[in-house]
Amino acid sequence: MSDRLEILKTYKTYVGGKFPRSESERIYRVEDSKGNHIANACRCTRKDVRDSVVAARSAFGGWSGRSAYNRGQILYRIAEMLEGRKNQFVNELELLGEKKKNARAEVELAIDRLIYFAGWTDKVSQVFGTVNPVASSHFNFSMPEPTGVVGILGSDESPLLSIISLIAPVIASGNTCVVIASTKNPLSAVSLGEVLHSSDVPGGVINILTGYRNEMVENLTSHMDVNAIFNAVDNPETRKQIDENASISVKRVKHYAQSDWSDKKHETPYLILDFMETKTTWHPVGT
Repeated sequence: MSDRLEILKTYKTYVGGKFPRSESERIYRVEDSKGNHIANACRCTRKDVRDSVVAARSAFGGWSGRSAYNRGQILYRIAEMLEGRKNQFVNELELLGEKKKNARAEVELAIDRLIYFAGWTDKVSQVFGTVNPVASSHFNFSMPEPTGVVGILGSDESPLLSIISLIAPVIASGNTCVVIASTKNPLSAVSLGEVLHSSDVPGGVINILTGYRNEMVENLTSHMDVNAIFNAVDNPETRKQIDENASISVKRVKHYAQSDWSDKKHETPYLILDFMETKTTWHPVGT
């Protein structure tokens, strides 16, 4: 019998394309389905939320300014990198209590979902944009454009598939995001940060925080530089807090708590459209 103590990994946050520790320098225990200590995660604070929003806002201009085709290439690249690290994510899901067959199915579906939204990046404007009939000598175009910075509250269910299902439609159109990962099951989210770092995603487009959700929700949802909230937490108090803060700071909110993240209903371009604004342009004929 060995007396050696296993070295448990302490996961960092992913902000601005880097891996800073929490401003508080505190961590919390991540436990498996049997209550065993399997890792440590950062316990982020409101300062980490503010830093993440600054990083997301700084990245928005460059990301939204890229061609839709290029954003699709980058989402596809994330899927490629995730494919190459499939076994790591399967093992992490097994630690959380998933059977190996179900864990592998979740990882593969997460990869396929990235491919799905990658294919929609350069089609959203074509499908949902219009040329409007007007009674004057003008062309009138309506086109969807990205909203800005989106705050995402991750689900405790299907930790990898759910976080992919929330992030992919948000960034596909050119938005950037700040993600508060599941407190209970954060490993897939922070490991995804490692995948993003080695892919072509510009720093700041996706920012991932861990910690106790109730310590960060108010600061994220009331932040004046966050334009929308995508909430996958099925908790009446959390929903109420989000709605109250969003009404004061004027941002759109989509509550999206789900029990079955493997359902094909999550593969829809309308999730992309939920975080886009319609811009209408008039142009004189012959000019």
